[in-house]
Amino acid sequence: MSHLGTIACKISNLNQLRQLHAQIICNSLHYHNYWVALLIGQCTRLRAPLAYTRLIFQSAPCPNVFVFTSMLKFYSQLGAHHDVVSLFEQMQGCGVRPDAFVYPILIKSSGKAGITFHAHVLKLGHGLDRYVRNSIMDIYAKYGPIEISRELFDEIPDKTVADWNLMISGYWNWGDEAEACRLFDVMPERNVVTWTAMVTGYSKVKNLESARRCFNEMPEKSVVSWNAMLSGYAQNGFAEETLRLFDEMINTKHQPDETTWVTVISACSSRGNPILAESLVRMLNLKQIRLNCFVKTALLDMYAKCGSLATAQKIFDELGVYRNSVTWNAMISAYARVGDLTSARELFKNMPKRNVVSWNSMIAGYAQNGQSALAIELFKEMISTKDSKPDEVTMVSVISACGHLGALELGNCAVNFLTEKQIKLSISGFNSLIFMYSKCGRMKDAMRIFHEMGTRDVISYNTLIAGFAAHGHGSEAIKLMLKMKEEGIELDRVTYIGVLTACSHAGLLEEGRKVFESIKAPAIDHFACMVDLLGRMGELDEAKRLIERMPMEPHAGVYGSLLNACRIYRRVKLGEFAANKLFELEPDNSGNYVLLSNIYASVGRWEDVERIRLAMIKGGVKKTTGWSWVEFGGKMHKFIVGDRSHERSEDIYRLLRELGKKMRGVGYIADKSCVLRDVEEEDKEEMVGTHSEKLAIAFSLLVTEVGSVIRVVKNLRVCWDCHTAIKMISKLEGREIIVRDNNRFHCFNNGLCSCKDFW
Repeated sequence: MSHLGTIACKISNLNQLRQLHAQIICNSLHYHNYWVALLIGQCTRLRAPLAYTRLIFQSAPCPNVFVFTSMLKFYSQLGAHHDVVSLFEQMQGCGVRPDAFVYPILIKSSGKAGITFHAHVLKLGHGLDRYVRNSIMDIYAKYGPIEISRELFDEIPDKTVADWNLMISGYWNWGDEAEACRLFDVMPERNVVTWTAMVTGYSKVKNLESARRCFNEMPEKSVVSWNAMLSGYAQNGFAEETLRLFDEMINTKHQPDETTWVTVISACSSRGNPILAESLVRMLNLKQIRLNCFVKTALLDMYAKCGSLATAQKIFDELGVYRNSVTWNAMISAYARVGDLTSARELFKNMPKRNVVSWNSMIAGYAQNGQSALAIELFKEMISTKDSKPDEVTMVSVISACGHLGALELGNCAVNFLTEKQIKLSISGFNSLIFMYSKCGRMKDAMRIFHEMGTRDVISYNTLIAGFAAHGHGSEAIKLMLKMKEEGIELDRVTYIGVLTACSHAGLLEEGRKVFESIKAPAIDHFACMVDLLGRMGELDEAKRLIERMPMEPHAGVYGSLLNACRIYRRVKLGEFAANKLFELEPDNSGNYVLLSNIYASVGRWEDVERIRLAMIKGGVKKTTGWSWVEFGGKMHKFIVGDRSHERSEDIYRLLRELGKKMRGVGYIADKSCVLRDVEEEDKEEMVGTHSEKLAIAFSLLVTEVGSVIRVVKNLRVCWDCHTAIKMISKLEGREIIVRDNNRFHCFNNGLCSCKDFW
């Protein structure tokens, strides 16, 4: 059968391997251990599908040590570590005695548990085998204590370059730069692997200058060396340097391999540049690069991030049996990123095996696309399935979702989960806690987290400033901005938006002017904030003059601020001017029509109210439904105006009637100016009396303990009537009522509101 052996040496792809396999079957050799081991070895080299390779292994009726070892190597290169351990147990069950070649594979695949084989290999007399010894040293170098690895290293009488390289990599792994460099300096002989280990080590500690110096000094470079430097740049966010170095590599004798392409394509993905993506693909085609599943997955991710979802889906479909968890996760993230959560969830449901990244992609998808309640529900499902443990990434999405919902009870549960599972938080995690507490009306807790942080970034400051802004704490926002400057943290566009918004909500006109004037190059959003501040303070003409002086074309936010100010001060003509601009800029936004209708209704111009209503109908513009929700019993209870679908509706409306009598007894008169239809006065009172926030508060009064705080989240602005009514309810019922509308927080207590009736 020597001709079959000759053919085996020339195989270069999976089709040729299948042809050889067919020849072996035709010659009735497929059950011989020699040929089975040879075929599995070829499968390993060509990265054949798992199912196909398993069929070859199972064709051996009595596999010997060579067949088992070949299959173990296949599982190992596939990363199927659990299968390696299971096959080793099967090997022992079959009475096949492992040789020294098996143990390096087994130890490597066992992770930290590989340490348990140390004594085992010593008993079997394999301790002096250099491959076995290196695998044991490598386990201690990776998982510790590295001192044992060093003891084994020091005991070696004739140390090889591989031994030195292992120890250098081990010290880099533990962040011991000094010892890694000391060994590098004293080792008698270095090879390309040594230099590459230093490049990788410096990159790992983000010392890219030293990494590049080492790379440049290398006497000889391999494709692995180039990949190490490329990965160093890519993993530290230097996409430009990655692509520049790749251009240098193209001009050398070293041809990019699959790892190179994955690294470069990933760097290109971070840029999200379709033109750059296409140029890379053309280069791949020109060089006739064989696209394995890893390169294709990187391409899939690149196309997805460049907005070419159809191409990404095409690659996903082509991968077929070669799809791995990374491929599935990239596709799920791609759909979630563009807001197609239905397609993302369908993929999530159908993927063969989920990992923590799969769950995180889906949970983040819901959280980032305004589906916070579904994000939390999926998190609960994740915990119940127990197939993946939540990590910090999971918790950041969940905590942020709780913040968006204003769900303090659920947020506290998430914080308790963090503590219980000992999940350590980075700056990003702490920032999400500041956001959650701010959005739930707990500024003291938000400030506590901020002050407890060892290291803060610009997002930490901006998040807390935004919290102060939403609560109308203008002075605190300004103080925090000054603290940023003292600590040398550069103020960005978002910082100024937060501070100007805080000044607007607190009525700090002069302070806001100074902040605005201090901005070197104000962006359009800064102008919008200033228009809002001037408008709220009644300086509408100055606000209009500022719009006319803007160096850029105003966007909807600018005119929206002006229109709202016109609503407050009943400036009809100026309101019509702002509204007409908005109808051009965003014709489908119902809020603009409603604000103009409010202005007309406030001065009794009902014919104009009807004209706006007909214009909305003609243009197909639907008014946004107002809703409010409160948290109780681990659930969010949602209400809309006039809602009677809740199971406690009868009790809610009974309590509202009782509250109405109490309020009228102390002088309450319903403010019906927000009702946009010219209907009977009694009907108007009924309409404002069943606004969603009133229903939500009545429900909370029914189900919560006497004296406890009531928290309500509303998707639209609180109307004047509800604002007045809630102030009275807070005093009559002796409750603190916190309402978060789409504009700011209103903290009602003892008949007063934190906004001082200024919103």
